[in-house]
This record gives sequence, C-alpha cells and structure tokens, in this order.
Amino acid sequence: MVSACAYSGAYPTGYGRHAKNTEGIPEEMFDRLEASGFTHFQQSGTGAIRKYYNYVRVTPMVQPLDALGESWALQNEVAEAGYYSATLATGVRCEITVGAKVAVHRYTFPEHRSARVVVDLSCGGLAIDLGRTVPLRAQVESMGRGRAQGTVVMEGVPLSVHLEADTPGWRQMLWYDRRLIEGGTRLDFDSIRHTTLRPFGLLFMGSARAGQVIELRMGFSLRGCDQARQNLERECGPEAPAFNVVRSRTRARWREHVDKVQVEGGTRARRRVFGTALYHSLIKPCIAEDESPFWPDAGPYAYDVCTMWDIYKTQLPLLAAVAPDRFTDLLESLIRVCEEEGNFPIGYRMARGADRFFRQASALAHTAIADAHALARPGLDWSWALVHMVDDLRRMYGEDFFEHGLVHPITHTLDLAYAHHCTAQVARALNDRRLADDLERRGRQWVNAFDPATGLLRDSEFYEGGKWNYSFRLIHDMAGRIALAGGDDTFIGILDRFFGYGADPVKQPGRCPSPTEMAAGYALNRFEGLNNEPDMEAPWAYHYAGRPDRTAEVVHSALTWQFGTGPGGLPGNDDSGGLSSWYVWASLGLFPVAGQHLFLINAPAFERAAIQAGDSEFVIETSGFVETPIGVDGLDRDPPPQYVQSATLNGEPLHAAHLSAAALHRGGRLHLRLGHEPSTWGSGIRPPSLS
Repeated sequence: MVSACAYSGAYPTGYGRHAKNTEGIPEEMFDRLEASGFTHFQQSGTGAIRKYYNYVRVTPMVQPLDALGESWALQNEVAEAGYYSATLATGVRCEITVGAKVAVHRYTFPEHRSARVVVDLSCGGLAIDLGRTVPLRAQVESMGRGRAQGTVVMEGVPLSVHLEADTPGWRQMLWYDRRLIEGGTRLDFDSIRHTTLRPFGLLFMGSARAGQVIELRMGFSLRGCDQARQNLERECGPEAPAFNVVRSRTRARWREHVDKVQVEGGTRARRRVFGTALYHSLIKPCIAEDESPFWPDAGPYAYDVCTMWDIYKTQLPLLAAVAPDRFTDLLESLIRVCEEEGNFPIGYRMARGADRFFRQASALAHTAIADAHALARPGLDWSWALVHMVDDLRRMYGEDFFEHGLVHPITHTLDLAYAHHCTAQVARALNDRRLADDLERRGRQWVNAFDPATGLLRDSEFYEGGKWNYSFRLIHDMAGRIALAGGDDTFIGILDRFFGYGADPVKQPGRCPSPTEMAAGYALNRFEGLNNEPDMEAPWAYHYAGRPDRTAEVVHSALTWQFGTGPGGLPGNDDSGGLSSWYVWASLGLFPVAGQHLFLINAPAFERAAIQAGDSEFVIETSGFVETPIGVDGLDRDPPPQYVQSATLNGEPLHAAHLSAAALHRGGRLHLRLGHEPSTWGSGIRPPSLS
C-alpha cells in the first residue's frame, strides 16, 4: 500500500528533474537531482492523470522552519526494492524503508544545535502547473512523548497517519504557515481551498550530536487514525528501532516475488534491464487489504489502477502467472468497485468515485475476468461477476454501441465488441446460452469499425495515437479482420509500411520540437516504438498473417535499441508497469493475448528462462541461442535477430507459434531451436480466430 521516495515536485512521479512534456525530449525543471523532503504514495511511471499523490512530506533540516520547501542536492543515492537512501547537501544522511502499510524514516544528522524533522501534512501533488493536490479538510493532533496522528482528506479520501518518533530530549510542536504553535496540541481545518491553504504539520526539534540517528515510524490507513496505529503496531511492534526489521521483511517479500522468474544467458546489461522490468511490473496496482474508505467490509481494495488500458494487455497476465493471489485480489476489488459505484473503472485512483477516463477506452476489466475464469481461478463468485460484466457493457459508450453497433471514438467500438466476446465466453461456460449467443452476436460488430477500402480503422478521433497504430489490435477475429483488409499479403504490406520496411530512417524530435516538425512526423503514420500502450500489440499482428519472422525482427529491434540501464532506459511512460511487463514477456519470447487465454511465441532474449506459475514451473529453453548485446553496450549497428526454426512442447513437436494460457499455467517445457535465417515455422497454423 505504501511507497516513499525523495520529492522534488517534478513530473510525473514527484521525483526527478523534468517538467511536463508530451512531445520530444522533456525540458528540465532543475539542473541537478534535488529534494525538499520525502513523500509517500507515488504513481509509477504514469502520464498526466490530473491529480497526483506525494502525501505527508517529511523533511530533515538544520535550517529554520522558514526554509521549509527549499530543495537541496541529492548525493550518494541508493535504491533497492523497498529501500531508498541519499545524502542531502546539508549533510543529513536520509534512509527510508516501507512495509505493507508503514514507512520508517531514519536520519543521521551532523552536529548541530538546532536540528529538526518536519512533517508537512498539507503537501500533495507536483510543483507543475495544475499539478497541486490540496487537502479539503484536515486535523493534526500532538499526543506527546514522540507520538502524533492526523488525517487529511485528499480528493474525498481520508488518509490517516499515526507516527512515533525516537527523538529523546527533542521538543515536539505543531506548526502552521511556517510558524510554531507554542503549547498547541491540535489543529483542525474544516474546509480548505487553494486560496486559503497554508502549510501545516508538526515537527521534532533539538540539539544533534554528530552521527545522531533519528527514527520516525509511520502507520497509514484509509479508515482512520486508530487503524493506522494498529497497522503500525502490527508491522513494527512495540520495540524501536524498527528500521532494519521492516527493511529485511520487505526485501524478503520482494525477493520471493522477483524470484518467480529466472533467466540464464544474455548480457549483464540485458539481465539488469530484465530484473528492473520485472520489479516495475509488480509495484502497482497497490492492494490495501481491509482499507476501503467507501465500504465497511473486509477484503482487498485496489486504489490506484492508473489506468486499466495500460495494464490489461501485459501486466495483468503477468500477475496471473507469478502473483495469482494478488491477481484474484485485484479482480475481487474491481468487482466490488463496480458493485458499489456502478461501473468497472478504466482508471481508479485514491479519490472519491471511480475515474472513468472515458476518452481512453471502454470495458477492459472484462478481458482479465474472462482469462481468470478460463484458468478456473478460485475465490470469485462467477455468477455475480457475470452480472456486473453484462451491466457494465451498457454504460458510457456502451449504450450507443448497443443501439447502433458503432460508436465514436472508433476505438471504443473495438473495445466494446471485444468485451462482449469476453463476456460471452463466461456466460457460455456458466450455461447461459441465450445470453452468450446474444453477446457473441454483438461481439461480431467489430467489423463496423473498419473501412474495407483501406483495411484500417475508419476516420475518427483517437486518444494518444492515430488510425494506424490502433488498427492492429489483436481482436478475437483476426482471420476476419485480415480478410477484410484484402488477405494475408495486403495485410502484411500494411504492417510493413507501418513498421517502416524499405523506408528511409526518420529523425527523432529533439527538445521543444516545432508543431510543423511534429505534424510531419505524425503524417508518416509510422510505428513510434514502445512509447505508449496502443503499440504494444502491433508487432505480434504478423503472427496471424503467417509471418512470425517479421514479429521476431520488430521485437528484437525494440528490445535491443529502446531499453537500457540508465536515465531514458524506458522508451515512454511505464504506465504503472504495463510497458515493463511488455519487456518481460517479450524477453521470454511470449506475448499474452488478453481475454483470449492465449500466448504467442517468439524467439526469446535469453538462453533459458523458468516461470513459477502458481505451483507449476514453465521452462523456456533454446538451442542455437547466440547472445546479443543491447544499445546501452555501445552498439553502432543492428545485431541480427534470431528466428525460431522449430519447437517442441513437453517433448512433442509444436508447429504453431502459439499455445494456450493453460499450457503455461500447468507447467511444462517449451524448447525452441533458433537460427539467424527466417523460417516457415509457425506460418501454417494460425492463432485461433472466432471465424
């Protein structure tokens, strides 16, 4: 539930140096890494979601309180799973670790006669235009003897914190508008507006000897201060210091998760990127057990699904494999959101009411629920899930789709047709044949979205993309979709044009590109790389036209040139782990087709890999594998891709370039023989299509 990191106010997560930017190389807000303190609850690589977290800023200071909000250079940074440390230019060494619902700060001070640790409960959001999040109401109570608590209502959500500080001999005081409140024990704010907000919080202040360590333990809850205190006691216990205990426990939990996927071979840089991608894939969505502020019942509460359209294609299938219990918890939480608020969220954050993000997509939770049902995941009431799946199909754009079989923006026609198909599979499995037939009939209306004259989607408005990259969605009837485009050769020709086969290289935009330059780039209708989620599926569309060798070439280039180990090592928004999950699957030589209980097969980036899927192990091994470096290793030319020449599954020949999700989840051994020349393997047996 809890995260913590240095806070500069930069876009998009509150850490770093960059201003908000959507085109070209981003501008820098600062010329150095710096921080004004350390905040809690961050997004993970999302773009502009209008509101941002970064609540409860903690700042160790050797300056007067008037300096609160200033930033100091960060030096000697160390980042590990569940741990962050850095030294501020003021000489204070700062360390933070987190547990499920707690954060523990440890500050080592230089000698100073008036040191302090300041807790700012008014902080929220980013230091960019329209990026600030202001509390609506708040209360803070100083309880003495190193104990305090408070609640800030952010976006309609009551975020409570109970804190305990190991500060022997230091004074404990409340403050408001950077002024100390002598003898005060409580602050109450019944209503706060942007124009009336003044910073407020509490601090601990005293003389520090050189090397003195101050520990601050914080328990969080969305259900009040009492539960925040219970969370702190449960995870930290009564004894201080708790820092090493929490850090060790969190490190062990992360090791257990990341160890679910093991790889062998590949360069050191490639393994490092892979490990980082796997870690990023598991940060979000956060599951806050028994913490929903909107309904009183126990159970999982996922409060930062930002957004479903980023994660349903790659991240949710990864969770289903390596963290199946967490995957089920997420689905249970989404069903409960639908039950309480009336719709499955396309995006859901720590805010009052589900963000519908209506421009982005429609009815995406249906894919994950259909996959979970096909895998026979326990713990869900499938009849009840089906009720909400069906009801949700009629909401928002679904009403127009129900009446006309077509809705604009045109991508929502594909979303809704696909969701009808996914829901039909669940209905048929539950023996509701009449409902399944009706849903399947409506699911066939995907055809209304395409223009037979071009083989592409019809003209429409598009969100974060255009007609070309949205035209290669892996829908449930790819055979019909390819036929509509004019057959295999025509479809492959359209894909080749999109990926730039035979075309001149393009120049990438630099800093502050002109509108003319950007318009010329967009007019090329070319693949921009893995910079956003509409393009995640496109390389795999070749499989359905009998050309998995083309998929191998595009994916190999993306893995080689677009990902690295340093700043800029991701080609676009990580989008809560959606992009990193793409990297994990692509490196394993697999791609999940969400909602179809299917994996597509490609040449992997490692000689051998093993996935612990539940209680089973699925091994991907190769022969003829040749280790290839990545761009971060200083490449000046493209290393040749590898192609699958033949395959076996559990010792039996596999002639198709796909396998069922059940085959992966029940465990087994996939052997791929690789070579540097394209082959006809996988071209004769296409992945399944409805028609």
